[in-house]
Amino acid sequence: MNKLSLINKIIFGLNSLFAMMLLLSYILPYVAPNSFAFLAVLSLAVPFLIVSNLLFLLYWLMNVKKQLLLSLFALLVGFSHVGSLYKFSSSKNIKDENNISIMNYNVRLFNLYNWIPGKNVQEDIVSFIKKESPDVISFQEYHPHEKIDLSYYKHKYEHLSGKKVKYGQAIFSKFPIINSGSIEFPNTANNAIYADIVKGSDTIRIYNVHLQSLRIDSNQEAISTENSERLIKRASETFKMQQFQSELFLLHKKRSPYKMIVCGDFNNTAYSYVYKEIKGDLVDAFGAAGNGFGRTFDFKYFPIRIDFILVDKAFTINNFKTYDKKYSDHFPILTKVSLHK
Repeated sequence: MNKLSLINKIIFGLNSLFAMMLLLSYILPYVAPNSFAFLAVLSLAVPFLIVSNLLFLLYWLMNVKKQLLLSLFALLVGFSHVGSLYKFSSSKNIKDENNISIMNYNVRLFNLYNWIPGKNVQEDIVSFIKKESPDVISFQEYHPHEKIDLSYYKHKYEHLSGKKVKYGQAIFSKFPIINSGSIEFPNTANNAIYADIVKGSDTIRIYNVHLQSLRIDSNQEAISTENSERLIKRASETFKMQQFQSELFLLHKKRSPYKMIVCGDFNNTAYSYVYKEIKGDLVDAFGAAGNGFGRTFDFKYFPIRIDFILVDKAFTINNFKTYDKKYSDHFPILTKVSLHK
C-alpha cells in the first residue's frame, strides 16, 4: 500500500469494501430472510457488486498492480454467480419436432394505466404473441383487457382478484388443461397458480409463481428520492413475505405427481434464498441455453433478472430467449424444451 498514490489508496479501499460485500453475498442463498432480513437485501446488489469488481480488476490490470488479485479472488470464488449474471456462450437453438415452447411475461395489466406512452401498446402485445406463438404462456399481473384478444388459445386458467379492476395470474395453453388451481398467499394479491396440460401421452404441470413485489419503480430517479433506511426496511419485510410464500409453494410443489415447469416473477434475483429454494433440483433455462445479461426487468441503467423459467431435469432445454420488447416494465422470456423418451 505504501507504494500506491493517495488516489490509488482510496480506490483500493473502495475495492476492498466491494470485494468483501461480494464475498459476503455468496452465503445469502443459504440464509433465510426470517433470520437476517437486513442481510438478505444485499442480494439485490449482487449484479452491481460483480460489475464493480470486474471494473476494479481491469483498473489494476491496466496499471499493472498486484491489487488486482483481490477482485480476481472474489470473482473466482463466486464464478457461478458471474454465470448467473451474464452468459458468454451463444443461445442454444436446437430444432426438435417434440419441442414445447413456454413464454413467461409480466404484462403489468397490459398497460391499463398508460405507464408506457402510445396508443397501440395492447395491439403490439397481441401482435408479438401471435408472431411468436408459444404453446404455453404464463402471465403475471394479468388483466382481461378489452383490447387483448387471445381467443386462439383454446385453453386457459385465470385466477383474478380486485373489485373495480380484475387482475392476477393466468396460464394460456394450446394443449388441453385437465386440472388447475391456485396456491393462495395470505394478505396479498400475489399468488401461485398451476395448470396440468396434456401433450400426447404426457401430462406436464405448469406453475406460475408471483412472489411479493418490492414495489420499486423501474425509474432510478424515483428510487433516489426515497429514504434509504425506509427502502431497506420495506425490502426486508418483503423478503420475509417472499420466504413464507415460497414455503407455501414448495409444499404444493412437493406433492405434484407430474414433471413440471415453474415460470414466474419472483421479484428477487438468482442470488437470493427464495430463488435457491424454489429452484431446488430444477434447471434454470437461461443458465442452460441463454446468452448475454438476460435482463427481465426494465431497471434504468442496470440489468436485473427477476423472471425465471425453471425446468424439470426430465426435459432437454433446446432454446432460451429474452425479448427486448418494451410493452411492460418486464421483458418476456421464452424457452423451448423437449421431454426425454
